[in-house]
Amino acid sequence: MNIYTLFFFFFFLQNRRKMNQLQGLLNDSLLRTKQVEDAAIIDRKERKVCASTFGFNVPPENALNLIQAFHKNLLQVRRQGLYFKEKYYECVRADEHSLYLKNADGGLIVAKTKTFILVATYRVGMYPSVCVEAVEKLEKMLAAYFDCPGGPENLYVKEVMKPHPEEGEVLVKVSASALNRADLLQRRGKYPPPKGASDILGLEAAGSVVGLGPGCRSQWKIGDAVMALLSGGGQAEYVTVPEGYLMPVPREMTFIQAAAIPEAWLTAFQLLHFVGKVQKGERVLIHAGASSVGMAAIQLVRLANAIPIVTAGTQEKLKATASAGAAVGFNYKTEDFSEKVLAFTQGSGVDIILDCVGGSYWEKNLNCLSTDGRWIIYGLLSGGEVHGDLLARLLSKRGSIHTSLLRSRNKEYKEQLVKAFTENVLPYFSRGTSPHLQALVDSVYPLHKIAEAHRIMEDNKNIGKIVIEMPASS
Repeated sequence: MNIYTLFFFFFFLQNRRKMNQLQGLLNDSLLRTKQVEDAAIIDRKERKVCASTFGFNVPPENALNLIQAFHKNLLQVRRQGLYFKEKYYECVRADEHSLYLKNADGGLIVAKTKTFILVATYRVGMYPSVCVEAVEKLEKMLAAYFDCPGGPENLYVKEVMKPHPEEGEVLVKVSASALNRADLLQRRGKYPPPKGASDILGLEAAGSVVGLGPGCRSQWKIGDAVMALLSGGGQAEYVTVPEGYLMPVPREMTFIQAAAIPEAWLTAFQLLHFVGKVQKGERVLIHAGASSVGMAAIQLVRLANAIPIVTAGTQEKLKATASAGAAVGFNYKTEDFSEKVLAFTQGSGVDIILDCVGGSYWEKNLNCLSTDGRWIIYGLLSGGEVHGDLLARLLSKRGSIHTSLLRSRNKEYKEQLVKAFTENVLPYFSRGTSPHLQALVDSVYPLHKIAEAHRIMEDNKNIGKIVIEMPASS
């Protein structure tokens, strides 16, 4: 199979998936309501029907007439009505978004989006308003995307279907999102999204509430400024979020700053309090101290009246961690951090280790872990292989190993985490609080430069969060 055959096969699969989505929309959003007889979706650019209910064939000339009605003949339609499939319909109402037409047998509704036109027929006594709701699901948006796993060069901005909030979900218009290591892994094909999650990149976002799904508890209202923990989908113009995953954006905080909070700070909070059960006065070793999770962990350790100790790979990064509140920091490239930690703690070691590195650090981690210490692994940047007598050495210290991932946690766990963070930590982001917490933003990239942002993170050049800003026109 040559490359051209592969391309056309992939193009065919993409189109078939699109058709299935549109066909499902007709079936679920229109026919199931029993409020319309038949319906079809017309692609405005291609000027052809791309989905229709069974037996509802729209002739090409009718499709073209409906498209032109909005652009050239709207006034004429208002005055003279419209012929559709050899039937005459009198105009009841017409504007730039929709047409309502009737005859003795029933009616015709035509609704328009940027990409599609939806046309549906209904009998006397039926209610065509469901068509307007269906049209909202046809809207498209821009999103960070890749067609096959690989390097940053595979990323591009794609027009995809705008999501629609389901039961208990909120629709958020995204102003800013942020990068995480999970995005890089997913792009490489090594970290697929959980079942049911969006395959669009982005585990956090900040923006405004623009829609509420059925069953929402009125906790949020249209226009609220929110930030969200996500399982995916954040690097797009819109995202749907379970209402329990949302947090209010603190006053005086921009969406750029807010986008740097959810994933990193909730991860650090979870590791310290839900997993590690940090206590006052304990010593906590934080690897990758200048990362977004590391910088959050430093401040959260201080908030818990414990002592943060960090490792980082440059003096610039160690200086940044000191500004964030680290008691001491060590350059893992030029120093044996385990020896330095033991010296700093006068030989007793650390009570908790937050480890996103994995295999290559295991011996040094055990060297400086205190008796009854907790070693928490939440990433494997250096791989997961361990060669040596790990268990015997761990047993001799009565140490415990914990592992944790946030993205794959269930809905109840995430809601509890968000609630605890909102109540116990979020107030300290407001101006004038003491201690005052601050999310560090390294740099901001527009959505169309998503590939460049990935390269910066892959090269470990950032200190704090890399934020992705959505187009202003969205």
